Amino acid sequence: MLIINSPVEEIIEINRHIYLLKVFSPQLTSIIKPGQFLNIRVTERVYPLLRRPFSVCDVEGNHLYLMFNILGEGTNILAHKPIGSDLDILGPLGNGFNLDGDYETAVIVAGGLGAAPFPYLTRKLKGMKNILSFIGGRTKDDVITYNLKNVKEASDDGSLGFRGNVVQLLNQNLELLKAKKIKMFACGPTVMLRALKEFCLKNDFECEASTECAMACGFGICQGCPIESTTESDRYLLVCKDGPVFNIKDVVI
Repeated sequence: MLIINSPVEEIIEINRHIYLLKVFSPQLTSIIKPGQFLNIRVTERVYPLLRRPFSVCDVEGNHLYLMFNILGEGTNILAHKPIGSDLDILGPLGNGFNLDGDYETAVIVAGGLGAAPFPYLTRKLKGMKNILSFIGGRTKDDVITYNLKNVKEASDDGSLGFRGNVVQLLNQNLELLKAKKIKMFACGPTVMLRALKEFCLKNDFECEASTECAMACGFGICQGCPIESTTESDRYLLVCKDGPVFNIKDVVI
């Protein structure tokens, strides 16, 4: 785990209200794994006080990319960071995705901004496994397909691709999935992950899910991001330290 200042090189809007921030950070790019996250101090001012957690979206050479939307003061500040200014970064944090396993096809499942960690995972899997991506959102503006492969899209309102949510889209493609030796990698809203867990249990699919939770410290000291384990009675895990990636069967979502 490092605390470093890394310069911002570019900020672009890739979807409506979805931003991609490019940072030069060879120290981090050499060690970061898909699914890990960074805790970022967005300003030197007292407010906002706490760091903000961000999944690593992609890594290219000595550059890393963060994907986010504006939800409050912290992300608003981040979206307007001056080019060349330093970003105070703590990381890499948490446990990422396990790319190993006896599977032939990686099935990426994302809802909304849950697509953020998957360009880097896709980059790492290319040449190792076949990849299918099932990406959903409320409208076409919320379906994020940046740097993903073999994408099938779903929107709640039918404005893009399949009309319905991404788990319903998976169910529409059930025979295709059952015909392949797959492992799923998922990230998205809790309601999506809950439905996906039920789908995976019913169909005996292996799935790793990156979970969402409000965080403060990012490395387990504050004990502020508990998630209930299903494998051990009366035991809570921490999303920041034990996750954010878990086998979807091993936690209560």
